[in-house]
Amino acid sequence: MQKFRKLVSIDKVALIPEAREQLRRYAEEVVFFEDIPRSEEEIFRRIGDADAVLLSANSQLRRAVMERVPQLRYVGMCCSLYSEESANVDIPYARSRGITVNGIRDYGDHGVTEYVIYQLVKLLHGYDGRMRYSLPRELTGLRVGFVGLGASGTMTAQALRHLGAEIRYFARSRKPEREAEGMHYEPLRELLSEAEVVITALNKNVILLHEAEFAALGNGKIMFNTSIGPAAEAGPLRTWLQKRENILCTDTEAALGEDAAELLEYENVYCMRQSAGMTEQAYRLLSEKVLRNIRKYLGEGTA
Repeated sequence: MQKFRKLVSIDKVALIPEAREQLRRYAEEVVFFEDIPRSEEEIFRRIGDADAVLLSANSQLRRAVMERVPQLRYVGMCCSLYSEESANVDIPYARSRGITVNGIRDYGDHGVTEYVIYQLVKLLHGYDGRMRYSLPRELTGLRVGFVGLGASGTMTAQALRHLGAEIRYFARSRKPEREAEGMHYEPLRELLSEAEVVITALNKNVILLHEAEFAALGNGKIMFNTSIGPAAEAGPLRTWLQKRENILCTDTEAALGEDAAELLEYENVYCMRQSAGMTEQAYRLLSEKVLRNIRKYLGEGTA
């Protein structure tokens, strides 16, 4: 099996200690940086003469840097890669240079599902001081609409449906296998209008909720954003939240968008301030997938 000459983690990646140790099997030299680089120049210096790089979602690797490191041949993203457009690595340029870029996905879905059920039940029953309705409500019969139905959205929808919720969804393409399970497709604005609870589960950098969508959504609703970043345009979201009967729940501040500092002060915004998906199991699964990508690239196999 071939090895990298030098592998550098340019920022703090979420690899468990055992995985960090295993990396030494795949490179003659391994270097870990434990903070986020502040500039492209600093990223360039950290890469130095390395032929392999790891990075988290907190850093970006753009063409301007890759042009200056001709020896680079492998980039391992220790974070979700759903599309080239939303990636924090310039994948088209890397491809043109023959640099392999591997990302991962679907490692924190269980924690997201648990968070949504936990927070939603608290609001429906008033367990945390505020009850959304005049009497406690079960999930049974609750109209829940999903905007985006990828891995985490699907898992959460299936769990809520098992508990009696009525599930509808909007996605870029129809999901016949989910419709066979009893989930119903609806156009976006129709879904927003009819759902009592809306859960956005979108790829990073995808904004689907604008002024017209909030007009369709109306008031008296509960919204969850389980996306990595914001799913709504900042201005219309802020206006919607200025009505106290509307509720927004997120796990991270990043999911609140550019007005996070202001929105965190709203009494109808519930933010956990930590990623629901990043559990002990998720860190382990993330690490396994990063190592699997490296082994496959180096020719050790796919397992």
